[in-house]
Amino acid sequence: MIEAKSFCEAAKKAGFSLYTGVPCSYVKPFINFVIDAPDLTYVGATNEGDAVAIATGAELCGKRAIVMMQNSGLGNAVSPITSLNAVFRVPVLLVVTLRGEPGGPADEPQHELMGAITTKMLETMNVAWDYFPREEAEVAGAIEKAVAHMTKTGMPYCLVMKKDSVAPHKLASKPAVRAEARARAVVRPASAGERPSREEALRAVQRAVDSKDIVVATTGYTGRELYACDDRPNQLYVVGSMGCASSIALGMAWARPDRRVVVLDGDGAMLMRLGALATVAYEQPANLVHVLLDNEAHESTGGQSTVTHSMDLAGVAHACGYPSVEVLGGAADLEARLRDRTSGLRFFQLKTRHGVPADLPRPKVTPREVAARLRKELEA
Repeated sequence: MIEAKSFCEAAKKAGFSLYTGVPCSYVKPFINFVIDAPDLTYVGATNEGDAVAIATGAELCGKRAIVMMQNSGLGNAVSPITSLNAVFRVPVLLVVTLRGEPGGPADEPQHELMGAITTKMLETMNVAWDYFPREEAEVAGAIEKAVAHMTKTGMPYCLVMKKDSVAPHKLASKPAVRAEARARAVVRPASAGERPSREEALRAVQRAVDSKDIVVATTGYTGRELYACDDRPNQLYVVGSMGCASSIALGMAWARPDRRVVVLDGDGAMLMRLGALATVAYEQPANLVHVLLDNEAHESTGGQSTVTHSMDLAGVAHACGYPSVEVLGGAADLEARLRDRTSGLRFFQLKTRHGVPADLPRPKVTPREVAARLRKELEA
């Protein structure tokens, strides 16, 4: 059994200062220590996939991050691990507990199957792993091995934590209660006939941002159309990991407070990981602008309807605690809002009409190239 302090100090020397995840009783003392540590940052995610995306956004911007989760939540992280980290070759360090360990301590029945397949799942996803260190003398070597593998392969590495690996640490900190969000301002919503196309909205975005901004485009046609409008090195096209764009942007905003991050979300993607709104709103990154382009459909898969014609996503953002929420009337409104560089987390919803430009190209630049050039752009 080790002290959480020993691992965190060694990890900090290796460049890890951001921790994110979802709690488990096995990793409880580890998380508690991080929350209490004044020189470390813990972002509590609503699910394990969001945690992976937050860490990935930070890593893309040059800050190493650790993701902590119970193995029962590993399934929630499969999408970003396989279609974000693997595709873009962006590594994060995972700490996954081993509930239901075969031949291990007695556990609840819901952990039995997952305990038997945890390491097999990691191997299937090409995620190298080892057991979390249980002796103080093993800590530095475990971290060095993980960092070496991540640096060489660009893939996540996992430390699988057995029960009683970390000595107890009682949580001393109290959660900070954020100020209640102010009443949102609402600009006249556009009628269906007035709605701009997605392309018109994206061109408005590109006119309003500058080269120092980071633009994150959600999966589907949004990324493809942004690429077709004008491929730029400060743009990240999230080709997979549906619903993770805002979490990636949150990690970026934390890692680079000197840069404005504009995330272009879609209604289907947002609905898939709606809990991310709560995390972003709670963290209140002053350099993040969240734009929802809502066409009420999964357009890239055939135009199947989402349910946003019958709900208020701007209202959800407001309820989660976004301090500034607006429903915009057109592309010109969006451009004007983005030209305003006032500090503070903001959420803009713009209804768009259906339709895709003729002969819409697929990006000729690969995800690995997109990630590499973005890193280079941020180093300039």
